[in-house]
Amino acid sequence: MTNLLKNYLFEKKQWIDQNLPLYIEKIEAPDILKESMIYSLEAGGKRIRPILLFATINALGMDEKKGLDVACALEMIHTYSLIHDDLPSMDDDDLRRGKPTNHKVYGEAIAILAGDGLLTHSFEVIAESQELADEMKVKIISQLAKAAGPAGMVGGQVADLLGENKTLTVEELEYIHEHKTGKLLRFAVVAGAIIAGASPEQLRCLDLFAKHLGLAFQIKDDILDIEGNVEQIGKPVGSDEGKAKSTYPKLLSLEGAKKMCNEQLELAKYWLDQANVEKELLLEIADFIVKRDH
Repeated sequence: MTNLLKNYLFEKKQWIDQNLPLYIEKIEAPDILKESMIYSLEAGGKRIRPILLFATINALGMDEKKGLDVACALEMIHTYSLIHDDLPSMDDDDLRRGKPTNHKVYGEAIAILAGDGLLTHSFEVIAESQELADEMKVKIISQLAKAAGPAGMVGGQVADLLGENKTLTVEELEYIHEHKTGKLLRFAVVAGAIIAGASPEQLRCLDLFAKHLGLAFQIKDDILDIEGNVEQIGKPVGSDEGKAKSTYPKLLSLEGAKKMCNEQLELAKYWLDQANVEKELLLEIADFIVKRDH
């Protein structure tokens, strides 16, 4: 990782970390609900999605400040999905990012409501943004609802649940991850492009860049579930295997999964090259996503 990327990731993560709780603190809501929402928002994480949004705006030569509200709203939706994903009725995880999961601290009922609160408040944050024109807000809210809803992340989560204790095909597994993980990651890049005024052709190429990067991201997650350790990845290693889930290493072998991950990275780089943007920062982030150790 170059010093340029290291500094960029640190600065943008810090920017998101500082601003996220502020959106929640000013809500008129029960203290325990706000506390639970902030607990999971402050659990950390790499903030890859908002950073990709900022980097896309940067690649098109616009002020990243225009994307702060959307970036924070996106991280709220990502965090809500993690709270619900960890519940006993879903993945039943005790650790998230190295900390006890929300329901372990606040109980299942408050955890569910905290997730609900983050999901719905995210759209209010975008709707009330002072940085964006109303027409742009409507477009972004529509894209985010599709990415997070039944045709996107929620649909992918359902397919993931239905796929447990079954041997899936690579195509079926790809559908799950393209929807469960990939759609929100693609939204990050597409939203950044919309905010920065990308042309239709730039938007198309950046969307394809994000599609292949999202798949590489998930394959890398599957690899880390085998090769990582709990201190690095912040959750139990081998959890997918224990839940009888199909993974890329299980279907393709570990070496086959690594090969596919690199192929998806190269496809992502190809489409980024076609987008006619200042691509260096996005290229470095793409490499970081595939070469990370947690």
